[in-house]
Amino acid sequence: MNKHSAEQFTHAAQNVGATVLPLPDMDAAVSYIKQHVDGPVLLPPSPSLARTSIAAALKDSGLSVIEEDFRSHGANANAGITSANFAFADTGTLVLESTEEAVRIATTLPEKHFVILDPAKILPCADEAAPLLQQLHHNMPQLYLAYITGPSRTADIERVLTIGVHGPAQLHILLLEGLSDDPLER
Repeated sequence: MNKHSAEQFTHAAQNVGATVLPLPDMDAAVSYIKQHVDGPVLLPPSPSLARTSIAAALKDSGLSVIEEDFRSHGANANAGITSANFAFADTGTLVLESTEEAVRIATTLPEKHFVILDPAKILPCADEAAPLLQQLHHNMPQLYLAYITGPSRTADIERVLTIGVHGPAQLHILLLEGLSDDPLER
């Protein structure tokens, strides 16, 4: 991990309205999520998060965790929790492979989106991602990718900015070293 990239990413993401917080371990991540959620959470499949047993930890903390039937529960969930494939330091952008509908629902319908990201996956800029993107598309030709930069925002014809109309109003990025340094794994 390049410490400068993590600092640059944090600054850029905060400038577009995201909350970025380095955490020491998954217990701290679960505690943070618990403090900021007041309803069910969507937890789509993620290889890197599955290894942490986050679903059990969230349930043990008292949260209602939805792991299936996202179409039925998506509109009533308070938060979605995902990991990310990688991020760009210069813009504070997260990149998530979101081919599975569950991931797309968890990242767009709830009011809050929590992304757990290993700082080792922070690239200096989008140009650095070209080989990774080629490999992702080679492995999965029908791939969906989501580029997320801050909470959802839109403006009307009078240029009045509104947050959270077409997606989450809050984006929380939890930096957790040792989660997964494989940018092809979400």
